[in-house]
Amino acid sequence: MRILLTNDDGIHAEGLAALEQIAAALSDDVWVAAPEFEQSGASRALTLSQPLRVRRMGEKRFAVDGTPTDCVLLAVQELIEGAKPDLVLSGVNRGQNLAEDVTLSGTVAGAIEGMALGIPAIALSQALFLFRDEVKANFETAVAHAPSIIRRLLETGWASDVVINLNFPSVTPDAVKGIEVTRQGFRDQFMRHVEKRTDLRGRDYYWMGFRAQPSKPSDGTDLRAVYDERISITPLHIDLTHDKTLSALKAAFAAEPPPIPSTGAPR
Repeated sequence: MRILLTNDDGIHAEGLAALEQIAAALSDDVWVAAPEFEQSGASRALTLSQPLRVRRMGEKRFAVDGTPTDCVLLAVQELIEGAKPDLVLSGVNRGQNLAEDVTLSGTVAGAIEGMALGIPAIALSQALFLFRDEVKANFETAVAHAPSIIRRLLETGWASDVVINLNFPSVTPDAVKGIEVTRQGFRDQFMRHVEKRTDLRGRDYYWMGFRAQPSKPSDGTDLRAVYDERISITPLHIDLTHDKTLSALKAAFAAEPPPIPSTGAPR
């Protein structure tokens, strides 16, 4: 099995080293294409306004001065010699990618780009809760549990338009309380905020970040599972259509179509 690894924390990230350990337990044909610099929060950004440069870091190992999406696309179409990968693994992210944050995540985006290229893909994240004053991610938990979970996922299979989102709880490997297949949750409060500061020349600047406070997630969600120290497995689908609203709007516009404004052009 040929595996491509990427992440959003950068080529030198501790989590990428953890992912390489995970991949080594699955295959001896492992390629790495990761951002030169951290790209957290990049989501599915694709670099279109400037050229991309690639730095070879070793055999089958590349640093790209772009986003996770750039990395996967470049690797599959240009950097990998021979057959395209059989699997894309993205991570292991320093911090959880849960609930609505999956739409911001560069880690999840790396997996989505693999899926878009017709390759099964899995995003992996190691939870790190600031509201618990945690500062170091327990990557050994992901390393210990991920290989067996990935093998089971590959044996089971999943739809070609789905990516798998794995989140490991912030406990030691032997303290994990189980594995749960979950749905994407939503927090009960808005977590992002902007902090205004002033530099030494009296000019304003801003930091964007997340509030360090827990939510109260429902049972069966990715949030609840990781809060309760279980590994969360969530199948994600990028079709964002809301079917109930779709039906309602179709009915409304079919019943009474809005008038088409006249352009004033002569007939």
